[in-house]
Amino acid sequence: MQKIKLFRPRGRSKIGLLQIYNRYIAKNIIRWLLAEIMKRSIQLIISLALPLMVGALASFFTVASVKGWYATVQKPSFNPPNSIFAPVWSLLYVMMGIAFYLVWIKKTESKLKTTAILFYCIQLALNFCWSLIFFYGQQPGWALVDIVLLWIMIAGTIYYFSKISKAAAWMLVPYILWVSFATALNFAIWKLN
Repeated sequence: MQKIKLFRPRGRSKIGLLQIYNRYIAKNIIRWLLAEIMKRSIQLIISLALPLMVGALASFFTVASVKGWYATVQKPSFNPPNSIFAPVWSLLYVMMGIAFYLVWIKKTESKLKTTAILFYCIQLALNFCWSLIFFYGQQPGWALVDIVLLWIMIAGTIYYFSKISKAAAWMLVPYILWVSFATALNFAIWKLN
């Protein structure tokens, strides 16, 4: 009986090529995952930094007036202690950032996402302007106009965010509730002074 010789191609065997191919695929998957994690991390950092920077800049105009002008104005009975505002706003800014991140990373129609982001940016600008007008400018009447526009833009932001991410829209509900309370407070201060 004659021995049958198996044919082996020159160079690497088929199994060796398969192993190389699998390693190549695994390396590329890992590279892709790391790139996605980095991209998402950068998007999350930007999403959180944007509203927190707006809040920090607004507080720059607020701090001096809280101990000065704001301490002298008549306030309604439902005015909370000043120590409440900083932690509440900090939490709201973080929630705004997370909501924005959820919208940013979602794959959706470009026009819808652009509209949602535009509403978000406008409400952030109005949020900043309110502190500037109310505390720095000491104009509760004009601040009331601003905060009403802010409320409308937050409602619009919630509407557009809900079309992209329900979770993002719900993240903004405490914000609109707080701004509703702040609107009543602003109105009362304007009326009393």
